[in-house]
Amino acid sequence: MILIGMFDSPYVRRVAVSLRLLGFAFEHRNWSVGQDFDRIREYNPLGRVPTLVLDDGEVLADSSAILDWLDQDVGPDRALLPPRGAERQRALQLMALATGAADKGVAQLYEGAFRPAEKRHEPWVQRCRTQMLAALGELDRACAAVQTQWLLGMRLTQADVTLTAVSTFLHEALQLDPAALPALARQTARGEALPAFGEFHQPFFVPRS
Repeated sequence: MILIGMFDSPYVRRVAVSLRLLGFAFEHRNWSVGQDFDRIREYNPLGRVPTLVLDDGEVLADSSAILDWLDQDVGPDRALLPPRGAERQRALQLMALATGAADKGVAQLYEGAFRPAEKRHEPWVQRCRTQMLAALGELDRACAAVQTQWLLGMRLTQADVTLTAVSTFLHEALQLDPAALPALARQTARGEALPAFGEFHQPFFVPRS
């Protein structure tokens, strides 16, 4: 397998961590959607990451689709996303909040990095920030209500993987104050303590236009 994309992306990172946790061996192509757009498009016509090239040459794009394939390959007993029921629904809800926050964070970063200053629309940036902080606040409340090691009990799930990857990314890239979201910060630190997260950590670099 070949995983394409940089680990400063929370989407790429959650795939890399999941690959490691599930025991998949893979090569890594540390390609940027900015500098390596054409190379990425040789595998993924959208030029987006993460892109996963399977051993048989099939190409999977979009982190959600990749994670779904990984879970199906290892089977329900090892899958990181619960296979059914209330646990699955809760995990999906938490993951939607996390990835939604990441999307709004990326929108803010792109507005500053790629749009000329005279064309930047501050009300749009503030709207994205409001949405991001609202989602993170909901995740903070969810973490505060947890009485177990992980979000859904004593077993790590994809909800934990995604929350950790997204929370670290947003705090680093947008310089958020961890004290403002203390329960989320504690849960994120718990995830970051795992070797797989340490292996695939790359601080986000904001390109300048």
